[in-house]
Amino acid sequence: QVQLVDSGGGLVQAGGSLRLSCAASGGAVSTHTMGWFRQAPGKEREFVAAIRWIGGPYYADSVKGRFTISRDNVKNTVHLQMNSLKLEDTAVYYCAAKRSGSANYLPGEFDYWGQGTHVTVSS
Repeated sequence: QVQLVDSGGGLVQAGGSLRLSCAASGGAVSTHTMGWFRQAPGKEREFVAAIRWIGGPYYADSVKGRFTISRDNVKNTVHLQMNSLKLEDTAVYYCAAKRSGSANYLPGEFDYWGQGTHVTVSS
């Protein structure tokens, strides 16, 4: 059973940066597909970024060029570096993991979830 703990959210002005972290236990991030999702108030949870244990990262079009997902196999953590933040990036961000290495990034495909961390972008 993989347990995930998200952290790093906060309040930031538009154009600023934040770095989210996801600490994993009970399983290795190097052998799971690790992803980040977000859910804004009144909206469905949506995919943000993922990194498979084989292959490079994959991003939603809305964050491509601004967000970077990375994995630290030694510390068993995953990070999401978020730059050039926009008002529409405001949401609760969730780390997720799945055993499958398939390139499907729907929320239902992921087996384990963090508790979420709030990101608020202000004008």
